[in-house]
Parts: sequence; C-alpha cells; structure tokens
Amino acid sequence: MENSATRPLAVVTGASSGIGLELARIFADEGFDLVVAADDATIHATAEDLADRGATVVAVETDLARPEGVEELAGQIAGTGRPVDALALNAGRGQGGHFVETPLEDELEIVDLNCRSTVHLAKRVIPAMASRGEGRVLITSSIAATMPGPYQAVYNASKSFTQSFALALREELEDRGVTVTSLQPGPTDTEFFERADLEDTRLGQGKKDDPAEVARDGFEALMKGEERVVSASLTTRLQGRGSRFLPDSAKAKGHAKLAEPGSGSA
Repeated sequence: MENSATRPLAVVTGASSGIGLELARIFADEGFDLVVAADDATIHATAEDLADRGATVVAVETDLARPEGVEELAGQIAGTGRPVDALALNAGRGQGGHFVETPLEDELEIVDLNCRSTVHLAKRVIPAMASRGEGRVLITSSIAATMPGPYQAVYNASKSFTQSFALALREELEDRGVTVTSLQPGPTDTEFFERADLEDTRLGQGKKDDPAEVARDGFEALMKGEERVVSASLTTRLQGRGSRFLPDSAKAKGHAKLAEPGSGSA
C-alpha cells in the first residue's frame, strides 16, 4: 500500500461479515483506506468490494484467536508505513448451551478471541496513536455486557470484559488525543446465532437489528468521540437503560428464558 497524503487509514477486525463488514463499507464510503482482517477466505472478496468503493485495501486472512494471528495482523498494519487513524476492534464469537456440556475449547476460544486478542491488538496499535496525539478506537461490546448470561455464560462475561476495557482506556487516553467508543449492539441479523448454536432459542428466533444500522450508529459515535452507543432498535436501547436498575438475579433469569436450548419452540 502506498502512502496517501489525503486518505486516513482504518483497521477493522471481523470484517468479512456482519457488523464488521458494514463498518468496513462505511469507512470506505467515508474516504478511508483499510486494513481488514478475518479468519476466512471471504475477507478477500470483502477487499474487492471495498476497493470498488474507492479504498486502497490490505486484506489479512488470519485467526486472531491465536497470538500469532494477532502478530501477523500487526505486522501487516506496520507494513503499510502509515499511521492508523481509526481502529475497530470488532472480531468476536459466542457459544450457546449449558456450560457443563459445551466443549472447553469452544469456551476458551471465546476468551482468546473476544478478550485476549482485543487487548493484544490494542497494545500493538494504540500506543502509536497516543504518541501522535490523535486516533479513534471503536470496541464492539454488546448489550450482553450489561447482564449475566445463562446458557451464554462465557460470551456475556467476555463482553463485560471488553466493555470495562473500553471505558478504562477511554479514561486513560482522555488527555492524549485518542478517543475510545464502545458499541453495544442488541441481537443483530448476522451469522452469530448459527455459529453459536443458538438458532433453536427464543433469542435466536427473535427479531434482530440490521447490521448496517448498527454499524452506522457505531461509526457516527466513533467520529463524534462518544463514550458508548447502544444500537440499534428502540427495544435494545430500552433494554440498555433498564439493565441499570434491575438486579443481576432478575437479569440472569430473563436471559435464561431467551437463551435456554430449545426455548424457541416452547
């Protein structure tokens, strides 16, 4: 990628589908060049789509659940020779089911991807932003961060981690010219529910938000330097507000009714 004097550079993880794909498209449409990453070959088709929108794109097919995958992406970012103006830490996955029955490796992969890789890539990119005195960071959390998640115990806990991490970084970087914004989507129409084995639940079969609308909300909040945005439907926003007042025990029971295996046919 050649240096550009006019176009800023954005990095988007989990960019081959869902919210990440829509974020990447918005960045391209808004005049950014991109480094995009995902763990599947679809990321190369994503790069072609973004190039058609006028962006210069580096596509990185790598597994961010592995430390080597994060280092590979960090190397590709450094290889552009350009400062990162916007970093969207969006990659994540979930797993539904009874914790005592789900495979340990699946739960640990959630921790590795949602938590560890977020910290790892942030450590590789954000210090340079702070040194320059400018940059924007968007961390995809979830409305799930606001409640215990029976039948998604590790996923909800991982999103609580990323939410806390985002808010802590925001405070640390307040006087360094770098903003950190947390995006908290509700149920969104992506491949998440299929991959997480949640299709037979009330949560999986319920109404979902448009990922393009969620991404737009996230992008606009990022560019305004806002602390967080709960997106996208009125139901999701009300849920976010209500969670501040409900006891954790009540939120856990409510989540269990939505996420219990087989609840979608009840």
